[in-house]
Amino acid sequence: MKKLMLAGLVGLLGFAPAFALAQAQAEEKMVAGHVQSVDETGTKVTLTDGTRLVTPPGSVVRPEVRPGTMVVGTYREENGNKILTKLAMGKASQPPSTPSQSPKR
Repeated sequence: MKKLMLAGLVGLLGFAPAFALAQAQAEEKMVAGHVQSVDETGTKVTLTDGTRLVTPPGSVVRPEVRPGTMVVGTYREENGNKILTKLAMGKASQPPSTPSQSPKR
């Protein structure tokens, strides 16, 4: 009987890390937008909608992340801060180009 209880406990503990990982991933949220500013330390990114994202301790954003860049970030909330877990970049926004007109014949 004790062996069965021990096997059940070991089995339950085996699933605990997977459950914790799934729970942590469920708490992550995603945001997309254009960068308004990056602070001088490279640890805080503000989007044009006012969303402020913070890098984890010891991390900084790449120098290519600058105002106008389209980004998609995944973050988790801790102590009122949005801590980045992933940040993907798009292209910097540029004024729309006007299509060239075809020559008239």
